[in-house]
Amino acid sequence: MADEIILLDFWPSMFGMKVRIALAEKGLKNEYRDEDLFNKGPLLLEMNPIHKKIPVLIHNGKPICESQIIVQYIDEVWKDKSPLLPSDPYHRAQARFWADYIDKKLHLLGKMLWRTKGEEQEANKKEYIECLKLLEGELGDKPYFGGENFGFVDVNLMPYFSWLYVFEIAANFSIEAECPKLITWAKRCMEKESVSTSLPDRQKLYDFFLQLKKWHGIE
Repeated sequence: MADEIILLDFWPSMFGMKVRIALAEKGLKNEYRDEDLFNKGPLLLEMNPIHKKIPVLIHNGKPICESQIIVQYIDEVWKDKSPLLPSDPYHRAQARFWADYIDKKLHLLGKMLWRTKGEEQEANKKEYIECLKLLEGELGDKPYFGGENFGFVDVNLMPYFSWLYVFEIAANFSIEAECPKLITWAKRCMEKESVSTSLPDRQKLYDFFLQLKKWHGIE
């Protein structure tokens, strides 16, 4: 019997995007359900009663929550195709470290970029660029963060680059001018069907961003 896989998600979510990429990379068919986060559905509340957040992966009726945990679960359960985490324990730990850094540091600074103005925004922009340069240094001359193969860190970072267009307009700067190797890496990742089909159109994201600013009362 085939696995039943349901993904509860919200299309602009960076966290949801990484799960979509992981599922696509593994070639896993799933039922995608876009949630209204202002009017959360009963299935979401039932499957994630603690945090009541997306994404939630429901595998044969059992829920898995939190994007990092979901991606690792996908990699462990369907380990025979397109492994995302390295087999070596040290390299696996390093991949988890950088993925955690991306979620905690880069995600926070990205939010601060469009929620601030003036000197505060300039300071956030400087720190954001420094974080990207640190990641660029970790990438080095490798095609992907894991080496020759697309892997766990790539899955976690690409959703942030889907929002790049929004951040560049919001804070008036160019990532390509600051981190050209990262842009080359992102373009390489976008050549993968599992990535390109899992990320939303950047203009659609920007339109959503304008709505987001209105909801938060930001001019």
